[in-house]
Amino acid sequence: DEPLTVIDPHLKWKLRSKLKELHHKVRATMIYVTHDQTEALTFADKVVVMDDGVVVQIGTPVELFERPAHTFVGHFIGSPGMNIVPCSIDNGRAVIDGVPVETENGAQGATGRTEVGVRPEFVTLADHGIPARIVRVADTGRHRIVEAQVAGTRVHVVVGDGEAVPEGTAHLAFAPAMTRIYSDGWLVEGGR
Repeated sequence: DEPLTVIDPHLKWKLRSKLKELHHKVRATMIYVTHDQTEALTFADKVVVMDDGVVVQIGTPVELFERPAHTFVGHFIGSPGMNIVPCSIDNGRAVIDGVPVETENGAQGATGRTEVGVRPEFVTLADHGIPARIVRVADTGRHRIVEAQVAGTRVHVVVGDGEAVPEGTAHLAFAPAMTRIYSDGWLVEGGR
């Protein structure tokens, strides 16, 4: 249970490598408990994500990142985590702040609280789309993370170093193939 929690980062990296090497050598099932997503995604062939003692998804690191079954998984995996934006449903489509949003899944079966989930890597600054207000820009060295407000909800956008970021107001576009509808936190499995 969290064996590397209080170890300095350099030594933690070395021990992670040794544990991974031992795992491949022994070829036995290992259960490794951690709250550190980097450790979980580095070690695991399969990851079990739990929230309040309930298993919300089991999958490979790629599956957890690309197709989170629950908003908790989407927000927990990734840095920054998946954007979760409240939406309404109109004729089977998600609508955010009056703007229809194309999604990978349909809204059939969506009841209760509906939200759109999209990772910051799949949000772009656009000429048209969802109205947003730029709040701040953080430079991480490899890229910049733009924080915007959309209808009172914080939305992160990952942009390249050379991309222009407007001041004040902007529009956001979500990549349809990577944008999904969630109902009461769970991925809506309904068709289009």
